[in-house]
Amino acid sequence: MKIGILSYRPLTIRAAPEELKLKKTARERGHVSRIFRSSRFQMVYDRESPWLLYDGKQFPKYDVIITRPSVLRNVDLHIALVEQMELMGTLLFNRYESILNAKNKIKTMQILDHYDLPIPRTVVLHRPEDLKQAVKFVKGFPLIVKRPFGSYGAGVTIIESMRALQSFLLWEDSMYLFQQYVKYSKGKDIRIFVINGKVAGSMMRSAKRGDFRSNIELGGRGESVDISEEEAAIAVRAVQALDLHYGGVDIMRGKEGPVILEINSNPGFKALEKSTEADIAGALVDYAVEYAERSVNLL
Repeated sequence: MKIGILSYRPLTIRAAPEELKLKKTARERGHVSRIFRSSRFQMVYDRESPWLLYDGKQFPKYDVIITRPSVLRNVDLHIALVEQMELMGTLLFNRYESILNAKNKIKTMQILDHYDLPIPRTVVLHRPEDLKQAVKFVKGFPLIVKRPFGSYGAGVTIIESMRALQSFLLWEDSMYLFQQYVKYSKGKDIRIFVINGKVAGSMMRSAKRGDFRSNIELGGRGESVDISEEEAAIAVRAVQALDLHYGGVDIMRGKEGPVILEINSNPGFKALEKSTEADIAGALVDYAVEYAERSVNLL
């Protein structure tokens, strides 16, 4: 099996540890595997069909591509490459529309709310005239302010007062999400990694001292955790609702039960594997093979 890994890391730095691990794992299992860097592609159009070039040569045919879209700005433009591959008939996961849904926090909340999945009270606003009403809707301060796009904790802030909120917000061409603060989480959340409708691993993430964000990239600490059947079911349903083949679901344990904070379409798993006995890379490679074989059989 030929398994590609599509990396969006800048060319000035190495591929991510997770991408290198996927490549190594695939080769250990007897497959051909290669990391492709998104910036080295050229999309070419003519009247016959779309083409892809890689380093100036026709992009080779692979059985399946695992996408790792670590982009935070102009997401739709950058992942047009993923859509291009789909149009060419390349088998890949996650796919274009699913990535867009996960990258856009507003779209994520729309979908989760539509499928009656538990989320914090959330309001989207565009103008200062709606501030007081929005604050009241999310049960007052402290509250969480988010930008529509962002990952690794970027664009997420906790605000303690109306004065601080008014000083923080910049309204020119801006849109914000306000979310109710989950008071009982105490700076902790649970990352649940779902692959092909199954929980592949989970860990408790704890924020570093002085921060409320538990992201590992921001200095948070990961440790093994036992999740409930309810938490596992919610995570699986959330990934399926966004039509993702794999995803990382961040859940907080609130007073009235678990609530979903975010869903990541290219979740890291280095800390998860280190903190637990989960073999995420192996599970992803095994699913890639299963997915490719199943698709061939359907032809």
